[in-house]
Amino acid sequence: MNEWFEKQRRELLKIMEKYTPEDGTHDTQVPGLRLIRASRVSEPVYSVYEPSLCVVAQGSKMVILGQEVYQYNPSCYLTASVHLPITGQVTEASEDTPYYSLQILFDMSQILDVIRTSGDALRVGKETSRGLKVSRINDTLLDAILRLAKLVENPQDIPVLAPYAMREIIYRVLQNDNSASLKQFAVIGSHAQRISGVVEKLNREFAQPLRVDELAEEARMSASSLYEYFKEVTGMSPIQFQKQIRLQEARRLLLSGSIDAAEAAFQVGYESPSHFSREYARMFGLPPVRDVRALRRSLDK
Repeated sequence: MNEWFEKQRRELLKIMEKYTPEDGTHDTQVPGLRLIRASRVSEPVYSVYEPSLCVVAQGSKMVILGQEVYQYNPSCYLTASVHLPITGQVTEASEDTPYYSLQILFDMSQILDVIRTSGDALRVGKETSRGLKVSRINDTLLDAILRLAKLVENPQDIPVLAPYAMREIIYRVLQNDNSASLKQFAVIGSHAQRISGVVEKLNREFAQPLRVDELAEEARMSASSLYEYFKEVTGMSPIQFQKQIRLQEARRLLLSGSIDAAEAAFQVGYESPSHFSREYARMFGLPPVRDVRALRRSLDK
């Protein structure tokens, strides 16, 4: 890292330290901007990444999508182009040197608007690529991110300046050689954009029976093409994707304490509680009741 980059990183870190008084995810007054702090290495956390840009100011994090492992730290950033079920783990943090990161949420209409304004070709093609990418961060992108973060300190400027800062961040990401996938997901009619629609549907209707033929028809693809492109984008087959979404939602329901395992199984789409219990244990390492009990103990520490 050069001296200018390190100066910008330290300035960003100072803002995060000021506005994250305790561990956890903190929403800000800036639309789409979240600040995250962790003062210890975490256990694996199962969640769904929204389309977003994630930047680490201090520490490091590991994200698992399907069978693939992504690691990022202050030298790089992560982009998620679609809603993806992931396993995340803070791998470098301590009380003295906490993990600090920020997440900037965006939608495809914002990306498409920047592409059109910049004059980039909007080519509809068959290309698809993974919906999760780790790329090297550079001075110009970090500078744009810092300007957005500084608005937390000047809320009166947010309505006027935040949209411009967001547009610049998207523009800088699109300039990166690794951002081709982001463009593909924004272009109406592209294979990547069609698969994005299938991903959104599975995220909304995860409890419904999975009918690949119907999904393929809606995406205007053959069933075999849907399977191929879906796996290229998500690293999973449609059934694997649905299973992970279902089990993550079941775990959330159980952790809320309002229902038992059989009811959670039913709500997320399982007809057999025993089948649900087996798949739950396969994913999380313990049967539902024991897993939730252990998770609560870890959260109480």
